[in-house]
Amino acid sequence: MPSAAAKKSAKAPAQKVAHARIAEPVLVKGRREFFTYRDLGVAEASGGNMRAQLMTATQGLSRPTGWHYHECDGQFIYILKGWVELQFEDGKTIKVEQGDSLFIPGYLRHNETRTSDEMEILEVSVPGELGTKPCEAPAGFKD
Repeated sequence: MPSAAAKKSAKAPAQKVAHARIAEPVLVKGRREFFTYRDLGVAEASGGNMRAQLMTATQGLSRPTGWHYHECDGQFIYILKGWVELQFEDGKTIKVEQGDSLFIPGYLRHNETRTSDEMEILEVSVPGELGTKPCEAPAGFKD
């Protein structure tokens, strides 16, 4: 009988080590024009199972992003510098500050409403493809 590791490796795409060097940043197009996105090579290395990128901004959000959700299993952010404020469909508003982390389940409607002028965020999503879909504001919220 094959081991659990052998069964898993038969199903999972090949994975490899990813080393993203600050001296050789790989910049990619992202969802928001006010961010610079640095790909950390995790999507390619994980066979598309996960994505990690560094998002940086040098000017704050001029207006809310609008209500949207992400087509994924989940999105995790860790704030390295600055802060971001988000509204969620359950009525909560959360300000995520430097040193804080936040997990957003896939398909959960949310809206980024405010940010600090300078920001740096590590974002990880599962799987590696992260679709973003605009949607209507939940009842009781304005767009």
